[in-house]
Amino acid sequence: MEYISTRGGTTRFSAAEAIKQGIAPDGGLLVPVEIPLLELDEITRMADLDYAERAVAILALYLTDYSRSELTEYVDLAYSEERFSPAPAPLLQLNQYVDREYILELWHGPTAAFKDIALQLLPYLMKAAVEKTGDRSRVCILTATSGDTGKAALEGFRDVEGTSVIVFYPDQGVSEAQRLQMVTQEGDNCHVFAVSGSFDDAQNGVKAIFNDRELGLELQEKGILLSSANSINWGRLVPQIVYYFSAYADLIKREKVEPGEKINIVVPTGNFGNILAAWYAHRMGLPVGKLICASNKNRVLSDFFRTGLYDRRRNFFKTNSPSMDILISSNLERLLFEMTGRDSRRVNDWMQQLQREGFYQVDPATLHSLQDIFVGGFANEGGTLKTIREVYDRTDHLVDTHTAVGFNVYSRYAARSGDQSKTVFVSTASPLKFGAAVGDAIFGRGYSKGRSDSHLLEELAEESGHEIPPTLQDLSKREIRHSKVIDKEDMKQTVRDLLGGRLD
Repeated sequence: MEYISTRGGTTRFSAAEAIKQGIAPDGGLLVPVEIPLLELDEITRMADLDYAERAVAILALYLTDYSRSELTEYVDLAYSEERFSPAPAPLLQLNQYVDREYILELWHGPTAAFKDIALQLLPYLMKAAVEKTGDRSRVCILTATSGDTGKAALEGFRDVEGTSVIVFYPDQGVSEAQRLQMVTQEGDNCHVFAVSGSFDDAQNGVKAIFNDRELGLELQEKGILLSSANSINWGRLVPQIVYYFSAYADLIKREKVEPGEKINIVVPTGNFGNILAAWYAHRMGLPVGKLICASNKNRVLSDFFRTGLYDRRRNFFKTNSPSMDILISSNLERLLFEMTGRDSRRVNDWMQQLQREGFYQVDPATLHSLQDIFVGGFANEGGTLKTIREVYDRTDHLVDTHTAVGFNVYSRYAARSGDQSKTVFVSTASPLKFGAAVGDAIFGRGYSKGRSDSHLLEELAEESGHEIPPTLQDLSKREIRHSKVIDKEDMKQTVRDLLGGRLD
C-alpha cells in the first residue's frame, strides 16, 4: 500500500515513509492510494478472533511493508495485559434489558484515554519505519494536544531509544488531571510546554514548524527528523480503525446483530481523527447507518455538517469537555479529499482559504454526500452535566464529559429521527479523569468547589465502583518536572533551542 497527499503531487510514499514523516511535504495529509474492502464473511470471521488478531488483520491491509510477524509482535507488545486491563476496547451493553445501546470503552490503557490504543503501538511502528527507510536520524515526536494526546504520546515514547518527544498544550485549556499527567511526566527524552492560547494556537504552531523548510534543513544537518503523534500521522489513525471492526465483531459474537445489520456509531469529536477512523471502517465494508459527530459548545463541526460552511471565525469557549475545545479539525481534510473524488485542487483551495480567511464553503454535492452518512450536533456544558447524571441513573454507568456529549447529541437525533438502529457509543476517557465536572454532575452542581482532586476521585470511585487508574493515583503528590509557559510565537524557537543542543 502506498500513500499520497491530500494536496496533490505525484509522489507516492510507502507506509513506513508515511509514518516516519507524519505529514506530506506539501503540507497535506497522507492517505492510502486505495481503501481496501472487506467482504461480510471476512468481518464475520473476526468474531472468533481476539483483539490483537483483529488488529493484525486490519493493519496488514494498510501497512504492507511491515511483515505479518512484525505486526503481530508489535501488537502483542502494545496491547499486553500489563498495559490494558481488562482489554484494549471492551464493548459493554448499557442495560441488560435493552439490547439497542452499547458503549465502547477505549480508556483502559496507561493514561486512561482512547489515545493509548494508537500511541502504545505507534512507537514500535515508528522505530521500524526509521529502520526500514535506512534513516539514521533521531526522531523527534512533535505534538500539540488538547489534553489526552500529549500524555499518551509522552507515555508511549518515554525513553524509547532514538526518539524524543516535545508536547505543547494550551495553558488553562486542559483539565487539572490532564495537566498534572503531563507536567509530572518522567523520561529523559520527554519535554512539555504550556502555550499561552488555545489548542488551535498550539496546533497551528506545530503545523508551521513542520512546514518550515529552513528549520527542517537545519535539523536534518543535526541528524534530527521531525514527526508527529497527532492523528495527522497515518500511523496514529490506522490503529483506531481496528476497534470499530472489533466492536461489530463482538456484537456478532454475542448474537446482538445479524451479519450485515447496520449500526450507528456516536463519537465525541474535536480534531476529527476518531470519527474519521469510523468512516474508514465504513468505507472498508463495516455496516454503518449513521456516524453521529458530537461537538461541545465549540460547534464548528456541527454547523459544518448542517450547512457546508466551515467557519472558525467565532468565539472560542473553554468547556468542561476540554479535549474537544477545537475550532480547526485537521482530519476533516482527509474526509473532504475522499468525498470529492480525491479532488486535491478543491481541497487545497479550501484549506488555503481557511488559512487566509478563516472559512470555506463546500459545494452542494459534497455536502449532500456528507449528510448521507454524518449527523452533526452539539451539547453545552449544562446539557453535558445533566446527561452524565441521566446516563448514570438510567444505566448505572458513569461516563466522562466527552462521552456525555455524545449521549446528549444522540438522544436528540434519535428523538427527531425515530432511528431504532443498534448504536455504539464511543467512550473516550475515564470519568475519573474529569473528576470536578463529573462530581458536580453526580453529587450536585458546585459540589467539587473546595474539594481536592484526590478526594473527588475517591468519592467517585466509591460511588461508581470504578477503580482509580494508576495514572491518576496521587497525581498531586508527584514531582513537577515541566513548568514552562511560552507564548505561541515562541514555539518554533523553543523547538530550535531544544533540538539544537540538548537532545544529542
